[in-house]
Amino acid sequence: MSARIDLVVTAVDDAVPGIRSLTLGSPDGERLASFTPGSHLVLDVPAGEGRPRPAANAYSLTGESVDPRHYAISVLRCAPASEGGTAGGGSAWVHGLAVGDRVTATPPRSAFAPVHLATRHLLVGAGIGITPLLSHLRSHVRWGREAELVYLFRDGHGAHVDELKELGGDRVTFLADRAGLAEDLAVRLADQPIGTHLYTCGPAGFMDAVVALATELGWPSSRVHLEPFGVEALDPGEPFSVRVAGDDRVLDVPAGTSLLEALEDAGHVVPNLCRQGVCGECRVDVAPGSSPVLHRDLFLDEETKGAGDCLMACVSRAVPAADGRAHLEVTL
Repeated sequence: MSARIDLVVTAVDDAVPGIRSLTLGSPDGERLASFTPGSHLVLDVPAGEGRPRPAANAYSLTGESVDPRHYAISVLRCAPASEGGTAGGGSAWVHGLAVGDRVTATPPRSAFAPVHLATRHLLVGAGIGITPLLSHLRSHVRWGREAELVYLFRDGHGAHVDELKELGGDRVTFLADRAGLAEDLAVRLADQPIGTHLYTCGPAGFMDAVVALATELGWPSSRVHLEPFGVEALDPGEPFSVRVAGDDRVLDVPAGTSLLEALEDAGHVVPNLCRQGVCGECRVDVAPGSSPVLHRDLFLDEETKGAGDCLMACVSRAVPAADGRAHLEVTL
Protein backbone atom coordinates (compact mmCIF):
# COMPACT_ATOMS: atom_id res chain seq x y z
CA MET A 1 0.00 0.00 0.00
CA SER A 2 1.33 3.45 -0.91
CA ALA A 3 2.22 5.95 1.83
CA ARG A 4 -0.49 8.39 2.87
CA ILE A 5 -0.39 12.05 3.75
CA ASP A 6 -2.84 13.88 6.00
CA LEU A 7 -4.38 17.10 4.73
CA VAL A 8 -6.96 19.57 5.97
CA VAL A 9 -9.40 21.65 3.93
CA THR A 10 -8.37 25.29 4.39
CA ALA A 11 -10.59 26.97 1.80
CA VAL A 12 -13.62 26.18 -0.38
CA ASP A 13 -14.68 28.05 -3.53
CA ASP A 14 -18.04 27.35 -5.20
CA ALA A 15 -18.07 30.42 -7.47
CA VAL A 16 -18.45 28.37 -10.67
CA PRO A 17 -21.75 26.42 -10.83
CA GLY A 18 -21.19 22.71 -10.32
CA ILE A 19 -17.46 23.05 -9.65
CA ARG A 20 -15.91 23.04 -6.20
CA SER A 21 -12.33 24.24 -5.73
CA LEU A 22 -10.62 23.04 -2.58
CA THR A 23 -7.44 24.27 -0.95
CA LEU A 24 -5.74 21.55 1.09
CA GLY A 25 -2.95 22.21 3.55
CA SER A 26 -0.79 20.36 6.01
CA PRO A 27 -2.47 20.11 9.44
CA ASP A 28 0.70 21.47 11.06
CA GLY A 29 1.13 24.30 8.58
CA GLU A 30 4.28 22.87 6.99
CA ARG A 31 5.06 23.24 3.30
CA LEU A 32 4.07 20.33 1.11
CA ALA A 33 6.12 18.28 -1.34
CA SER A 34 6.76 19.75 -4.79
CA PHE A 35 5.26 17.95 -7.76
CA THR A 36 5.55 17.65 -11.52
CA PRO A 37 3.13 19.88 -13.46
CA GLY A 38 0.17 17.80 -14.62
CA SER A 39 0.24 15.69 -11.45
CA HIS A 40 -2.82 14.46 -9.62
CA LEU A 41 -3.64 13.91 -5.98
CA VAL A 42 -5.43 10.67 -5.07
CA LEU A 43 -7.90 11.27 -2.23
CA ASP A 44 -9.22 8.44 -0.08
CA VAL A 45 -13.01 8.45 -0.45
CA PRO A 46 -14.91 6.68 2.36
CA ALA A 47 -17.82 4.32 1.76
CA GLY A 48 -21.33 5.62 2.25
CA GLU A 49 -23.99 7.70 0.48
CA GLY A 50 -24.17 5.48 -2.60
CA ARG A 51 -20.54 4.31 -2.39
CA PRO A 52 -20.59 0.59 -1.54
CA ARG A 53 -16.90 0.48 -0.65
CA PRO A 54 -14.05 2.90 0.05
CA ALA A 55 -12.36 4.24 -3.06
CA ALA A 56 -9.56 6.55 -4.05
CA ASN A 57 -10.18 9.21 -6.69
CA ALA A 58 -7.56 11.14 -8.62
CA TYR A 59 -7.91 14.91 -9.04
CA SER A 60 -5.52 17.14 -10.98
CA LEU A 61 -3.51 19.67 -9.00
CA THR A 62 -3.97 23.24 -10.20
CA GLY A 63 -1.73 25.24 -7.89
CA GLU A 64 1.94 26.10 -7.63
CA SER A 65 4.09 22.98 -8.09
CA VAL A 66 7.36 24.23 -6.58
CA ASP A 67 7.60 24.14 -2.78
CA PRO A 68 3.84 24.70 -2.37
CA ARG A 69 2.17 25.87 0.80
CA HIS A 70 -0.99 24.03 -0.21
CA TYR A 71 -2.47 21.71 -2.81
CA ALA A 72 -5.43 22.90 -4.88
CA ILE A 73 -7.98 20.85 -6.83
CA SER A 74 -11.19 21.68 -8.68
CA VAL A 75 -13.86 18.98 -8.97
CA LEU A 76 -16.95 18.85 -11.17
CA ARG A 77 -20.03 17.62 -9.32
CA CYS A 78 -21.20 14.42 -11.08
CA ALA A 79 -24.34 12.59 -10.04
CA PRO A 80 -23.58 9.27 -8.31
CA ALA A 81 -25.39 6.07 -9.22
CA SER A 82 -27.65 6.51 -6.19
CA GLU A 83 -28.98 9.71 -7.81
CA GLY A 84 -29.47 8.20 -11.26
CA GLY A 85 -26.00 9.06 -12.57
CA THR A 86 -23.06 6.87 -13.50
CA ALA A 87 -20.36 8.24 -11.21
CA GLY A 88 -19.13 6.42 -8.16
CA GLY A 89 -19.93 9.25 -5.76
CA GLY A 90 -16.41 10.60 -5.19
CA SER A 91 -17.22 14.02 -6.63
CA ALA A 92 -20.35 14.28 -4.50
CA TRP A 93 -18.23 13.53 -1.43
CA VAL A 94 -15.77 16.28 -2.38
CA HIS A 95 -18.67 18.71 -2.77
CA GLY A 96 -19.72 17.87 0.77
CA LEU A 97 -16.38 18.75 2.36
CA ALA A 98 -16.05 21.90 4.45
CA VAL A 99 -13.23 24.00 5.86
CA GLY A 100 -11.57 22.12 8.69
CA ASP A 101 -12.39 18.64 7.39
CA ARG A 102 -9.48 16.20 7.35
CA VAL A 103 -8.68 13.99 4.35
CA THR A 104 -5.98 11.47 3.52
CA ALA A 105 -4.28 11.11 0.17
CA THR A 106 -1.32 9.59 -1.59
CA PRO A 107 1.44 12.05 -2.51
CA PRO A 108 1.18 13.70 -5.95
CA ARG A 109 2.15 11.65 -8.96
CA SER A 110 2.08 12.40 -12.68
CA ALA A 111 0.89 10.58 -15.79
CA PHE A 112 0.69 13.79 -17.84
CA ALA A 113 3.97 15.66 -17.45
CA PRO A 114 5.22 18.32 -19.89
CA VAL A 115 7.95 17.19 -22.28
CA HIS A 116 10.76 19.55 -21.40
CA LEU A 117 12.63 18.99 -24.67
CA ALA A 118 9.63 20.29 -26.65
CA THR A 119 10.25 23.54 -28.52
CA ARG A 120 6.68 24.69 -27.84
CA HIS A 121 3.65 23.49 -25.88
CA LEU A 122 0.08 23.68 -27.24
CA LEU A 123 -2.51 23.08 -24.49
CA VAL A 124 -6.13 22.35 -25.47
CA GLY A 125 -8.77 21.78 -22.80
CA ALA A 126 -12.53 21.63 -22.34
CA GLY A 127 -14.67 22.01 -19.23
CA ILE A 128 -13.10 20.68 -16.05
CA GLY A 129 -10.32 19.27 -18.24
CA ILE A 130 -8.61 22.62 -17.86
CA THR A 131 -7.24 21.62 -14.45
CA PRO A 132 -4.02 19.77 -15.41
CA LEU A 133 -3.41 22.27 -18.22
CA LEU A 134 -3.50 25.16 -15.74
CA SER A 135 -0.67 23.43 -13.90
CA HIS A 136 1.25 23.10 -17.18
CA LEU A 137 0.73 26.75 -18.09
CA ARG A 138 1.82 27.91 -14.66
CA SER A 139 5.09 26.01 -15.07
CA HIS A 140 5.70 27.27 -18.62
CA VAL A 141 5.20 30.88 -17.52
CA ARG A 142 7.53 30.39 -14.56
CA TRP A 143 10.34 28.99 -16.72
CA GLY A 144 9.78 31.16 -19.77
CA ARG A 145 8.84 28.34 -22.14
CA GLU A 146 6.91 28.83 -25.37
CA ALA A 147 3.30 27.84 -24.70
CA GLU A 148 -0.28 28.69 -25.65
CA LEU A 149 -3.60 27.44 -24.31
CA VAL A 150 -7.04 27.05 -25.90
CA TYR A 151 -9.97 26.56 -23.50
CA LEU A 152 -13.49 25.54 -24.55
CA PHE A 153 -16.30 25.94 -22.01
CA ARG A 154 -19.96 26.86 -21.70
CA ASP A 155 -20.68 30.46 -20.84
CA GLY A 156 -20.64 30.86 -17.08
CA HIS A 157 -19.19 27.40 -16.47
CA GLY A 158 -15.48 27.95 -17.08
CA ALA A 159 -13.11 27.02 -14.26
CA HIS A 160 -10.19 29.30 -13.34
CA VAL A 161 -10.99 31.78 -16.12
CA ASP A 162 -9.75 34.87 -14.26
CA GLU A 163 -6.63 33.03 -13.13
CA LEU A 164 -5.88 31.91 -16.68
CA LYS A 165 -6.31 35.49 -17.96
CA GLU A 166 -3.95 36.87 -15.35
CA LEU A 167 -1.42 34.08 -15.76
CA GLY A 168 -1.36 33.65 -19.52
CA GLY A 169 -2.52 36.94 -21.00
CA ASP A 170 -2.60 36.71 -24.79
CA ARG A 171 -1.24 33.16 -24.61
CA VAL A 172 -4.77 32.02 -23.69
CA THR A 173 -7.73 31.78 -26.09
CA PHE A 174 -11.26 31.21 -24.77
CA LEU A 175 -13.88 29.59 -27.01
CA ALA A 176 -17.57 28.91 -26.43
CA ASP A 177 -18.55 26.41 -29.16
CA ARG A 178 -17.14 23.27 -30.77
CA ALA A 179 -17.40 24.67 -34.28
CA GLY A 180 -15.23 27.61 -33.29
CA LEU A 181 -12.76 25.23 -31.70
CA ALA A 182 -12.47 23.13 -34.86
CA GLU A 183 -11.79 26.20 -36.97
CA ASP A 184 -9.29 27.59 -34.49
CA LEU A 185 -7.42 24.31 -34.05
CA ALA A 186 -7.24 23.62 -37.77
CA VAL A 187 -5.19 26.80 -38.11
CA ARG A 188 -3.09 26.33 -34.97
CA LEU A 189 -2.23 22.67 -35.58
CA ALA A 190 -1.18 23.39 -39.14
CA ASP A 191 1.11 26.25 -38.12
CA GLN A 192 3.24 25.02 -35.21
CA PRO A 193 7.04 24.89 -35.29
CA ILE A 194 8.77 21.52 -35.48
CA GLY A 195 9.12 20.05 -32.00
CA THR A 196 5.81 21.35 -30.67
CA HIS A 197 3.91 18.98 -28.37
CA LEU A 198 0.13 18.92 -28.01
CA TYR A 199 -1.57 18.25 -24.66
CA THR A 200 -5.33 17.81 -24.35
CA CYS A 201 -7.77 17.05 -21.54
CA GLY A 202 -11.56 17.01 -21.46
CA PRO A 203 -14.51 14.74 -22.25
CA ALA A 204 -13.64 11.66 -24.32
CA GLY A 205 -15.45 12.87 -27.44
CA PHE A 206 -13.68 16.21 -27.26
CA MET A 207 -10.24 14.59 -26.97
CA ASP A 208 -11.05 12.17 -29.77
CA ALA A 209 -11.86 15.13 -32.02
CA VAL A 210 -8.65 16.96 -31.12
CA VAL A 211 -6.51 13.87 -31.69
CA ALA A 212 -8.28 13.06 -34.98
CA LEU A 213 -7.61 16.55 -36.29
CA ALA A 214 -3.96 16.42 -35.22
CA THR A 215 -3.55 13.02 -36.88
CA GLU A 216 -5.18 14.26 -40.07
CA LEU A 217 -2.69 17.14 -40.15
CA GLY A 218 0.28 14.80 -39.78
CA TRP A 219 1.12 15.09 -36.09
CA PRO A 220 3.02 11.99 -34.89
CA SER A 221 1.45 10.23 -31.92
CA SER A 222 4.64 10.75 -29.90
CA ARG A 223 3.87 14.49 -29.81
CA VAL A 224 0.22 14.16 -28.73
CA HIS A 225 -0.55 13.66 -25.04
CA LEU A 226 -3.93 12.96 -23.41
CA GLU A 227 -5.18 13.10 -19.85
CA PRO A 228 -8.51 11.24 -19.54
CA PHE A 229 -10.73 12.06 -16.58
CA GLY A 230 -10.57 8.54 -15.14
CA VAL A 231 -12.84 5.51 -15.34
CA GLU A 232 -16.23 6.80 -14.20
CA ALA A 233 -17.24 7.25 -17.85
CA LEU A 234 -15.75 4.00 -19.22
CA ASP A 235 -18.11 1.69 -21.07
CA PRO A 236 -18.93 -1.61 -19.30
CA GLY A 237 -16.81 -3.62 -21.76
CA GLU A 238 -17.27 -7.10 -23.16
CA PRO A 239 -17.45 -10.19 -20.91
CA PHE A 240 -14.41 -12.46 -20.67
CA SER A 241 -13.02 -15.25 -18.49
CA VAL A 242 -9.88 -15.49 -16.41
CA ARG A 243 -7.87 -18.16 -14.64
CA VAL A 244 -5.35 -17.38 -11.92
CA ALA A 245 -2.12 -19.41 -11.82
CA GLY A 246 -2.42 -22.03 -9.08
CA ASP A 247 -6.22 -21.95 -9.13
CA ASP A 248 -8.05 -24.39 -11.41
CA ARG A 249 -11.24 -22.33 -11.45
CA VAL A 250 -12.18 -20.37 -14.56
CA LEU A 251 -13.84 -17.13 -13.46
CA ASP A 252 -16.36 -15.20 -15.50
CA VAL A 253 -15.96 -11.41 -15.70
CA PRO A 254 -19.31 -9.98 -16.90
CA ALA A 255 -19.71 -6.66 -18.68
CA GLY A 256 -19.74 -3.90 -16.10
CA THR A 257 -17.65 -5.90 -13.60
CA SER A 258 -13.94 -5.20 -13.39
CA LEU A 259 -11.33 -7.94 -13.32
CA LEU A 260 -10.33 -6.69 -9.88
CA GLU A 261 -13.87 -7.08 -8.56
CA ALA A 262 -14.17 -10.59 -10.06
CA LEU A 263 -10.90 -11.66 -8.47
CA GLU A 264 -11.90 -10.24 -5.10
CA ASP A 265 -15.32 -11.91 -5.26
CA ALA A 266 -13.53 -15.23 -5.85
CA GLY A 267 -11.44 -14.75 -2.71
CA HIS A 268 -8.19 -13.54 -4.28
CA VAL A 269 -6.32 -10.71 -2.58
CA VAL A 270 -5.10 -8.09 -5.05
CA PRO A 271 -3.29 -4.98 -3.76
CA ASN A 272 -5.22 -1.93 -4.93
CA LEU A 273 -5.73 1.70 -4.15
CA CYS A 274 -7.43 4.03 -6.64
CA ARG A 275 -9.57 1.55 -8.63
CA GLN A 276 -9.35 4.09 -11.46
CA GLY A 277 -6.31 2.93 -13.43
CA VAL A 278 -4.13 5.66 -11.96
CA CYS A 279 -2.01 4.38 -9.09
CA GLY A 280 -0.48 1.15 -10.45
CA GLU A 281 -1.16 -0.88 -7.30
CA CYS A 282 -3.29 -3.62 -8.91
CA ARG A 283 -0.85 -4.61 -11.67
CA VAL A 284 -1.01 -8.34 -12.50
CA ASP A 285 1.06 -10.39 -14.94
CA VAL A 286 -0.59 -11.83 -18.06
CA ALA A 287 0.65 -15.18 -19.40
CA PRO A 288 1.45 -15.87 -23.08
CA GLY A 289 -1.48 -17.29 -25.03
CA SER A 290 -4.00 -14.99 -23.40
CA SER A 291 -6.33 -12.82 -25.42
CA PRO A 292 -5.04 -9.33 -26.26
CA VAL A 293 -5.44 -6.78 -23.48
CA LEU A 294 -7.60 -3.69 -23.73
CA HIS A 295 -5.56 -1.28 -21.62
CA ARG A 296 -7.63 1.53 -20.12
CA ASP A 297 -5.31 2.73 -17.38
CA LEU A 298 -3.37 5.96 -17.00
CA PHE A 299 -0.33 4.32 -15.39
CA LEU A 300 1.48 2.04 -17.86
CA ASP A 301 3.53 3.57 -20.66
CA GLU A 302 2.84 2.70 -24.28
CA GLU A 303 5.79 0.32 -24.57
CA THR A 304 4.62 -1.70 -21.58
CA LYS A 305 1.06 -1.78 -22.87
CA GLY A 306 2.30 -2.98 -26.25
CA ALA A 307 4.13 -5.91 -24.65
CA GLY A 308 0.78 -7.23 -23.38
CA ASP A 309 2.31 -9.12 -20.45
CA CYS A 310 0.62 -7.20 -17.65
CA LEU A 311 -2.46 -5.08 -16.95
CA MET A 312 -4.19 -3.00 -14.32
CA ALA A 313 -6.95 -5.22 -12.96
CA CYS A 314 -9.22 -2.35 -11.95
CA VAL A 315 -9.90 -1.07 -15.48
CA SER A 316 -8.33 -3.26 -18.19
CA ARG A 317 -10.10 -6.12 -19.95
CA ALA A 318 -9.56 -8.87 -22.52
CA VAL A 319 -10.29 -8.20 -26.19
CA PRO A 320 -12.76 -10.73 -27.67
CA ALA A 321 -11.83 -12.67 -30.79
CA ALA A 322 -14.09 -12.87 -33.86
CA ASP A 323 -16.06 -15.68 -32.21
CA GLY A 324 -16.69 -13.49 -29.16
CA ARG A 325 -14.41 -15.46 -26.83
CA ALA A 326 -11.88 -13.73 -24.60
CA HIS A 327 -9.76 -15.28 -21.86
CA LEU A 328 -6.84 -14.25 -19.68
CA GLU A 329 -4.32 -16.32 -17.73
CA VAL A 330 -2.91 -14.16 -14.95
CA THR A 331 -0.48 -14.41 -12.07
CA LEU A 332 -1.11 -12.50 -8.86
